[in-house]
Amino acid sequence: MADLKKIRRRLNNIPAGTIVRLGGMTDCFQLCEKTYKVTYETIREMNSRGIGYLIVTKSDLVADSKYLEILDKELAHIQVTVTSLDDAHAGIYEKACPPSKRIRTILTLQEAGYDVAIRLSPLIPEFMDFEALAQLPVKRGIVEFLRVNAWIRRWLSGVDFERYTCRQGGYCHLPLEDKQEVFKKIRIPELTICEDVTEHYQYWMEHVNPNREDCCNLRKNLPELQIRE
Repeated sequence: MADLKKIRRRLNNIPAGTIVRLGGMTDCFQLCEKTYKVTYETIREMNSRGIGYLIVTKSDLVADSKYLEILDKELAHIQVTVTSLDDAHAGIYEKACPPSKRIRTILTLQEAGYDVAIRLSPLIPEFMDFEALAQLPVKRGIVEFLRVNAWIRRWLSGVDFERYTCRQGGYCHLPLEDKQEVFKKIRIPELTICEDVTEHYQYWMEHVNPNREDCCNLRKNLPELQIRE
């Protein structure tokens, strides 16, 4: 469990106007949050200091009434991760709340006026029902394509790993042409691509992403924003 005293000391060194990512390495809304409320108290601390926060989660807890009372619309950015829209299929490889609940969470936050996006990460074409995705009234999205290594090959089934022929950073990636074909299937009004492959990153920045300076495409509410991972 994270130590709130250490968190407060770290926050002392972060200037107002910065955006800190919560949930980059591990979900900050795990079940233990209901007991210990470390994320809850951290958000309150950041609100009081004018520090923005990007929450990345697979949990519906972020839209619980207790958190809606403290999430500051000028400081909060939320990305809810979905890999499959099929609850049963997602349950095979994820230990998280069902995707159907995550979709309701996105729509709740969207209706309430928060900067929220569906995060298709990793996007695995074989796992995503693109027609069902197109029917969702989700306004904003972010895509991060699957990166393949030996562990991923052992963990996931039903994926055509032979297509992942582009190598960079110790991973195998889909070629850009394949990614472009997948991108055409995603009919979300405002869409941005988070990319690891250098040449692919340049393409998305020049031709697709709404904000060439920020692949997360966060709504800009604060002056001189900086992302801290």
